[in-house]
Amino acid sequence: MLLLTLSQIVGYLISIIIFLVIVQFVLSLLMAFNVINTSNDFVVAIYRAVNALLDPLLGPIRKIMPNTGAIDFSPLVLIVGLRVLDIVLTNAAMSTL
Repeated sequence: MLLLTLSQIVGYLISIIIFLVIVQFVLSLLMAFNVINTSNDFVVAIYRAVNALLDPLLGPIRKIMPNTGAIDFSPLVLIVGLRVLDIVLTNAAMSTL
């Protein structure tokens, strides 16, 4: 029962990280196409905060992945890796019941 609870907590944290990756992606697109004014301090503060939270996770992935030019696939790799981890933990917790 404890392993199932821990698996659910980790799953919740994984969902938050995936949400932050999506927020970072959308903000970077909106800033790149000048939909959002980059001189707005609030938007820049949110973007910097999300980057500060995700850089420790995305940095090692970026070092391993080959350079693909302008497209950064590290957020996609992070999301897939986190989902795989969530599935493995959930199945491990369910098998103990």
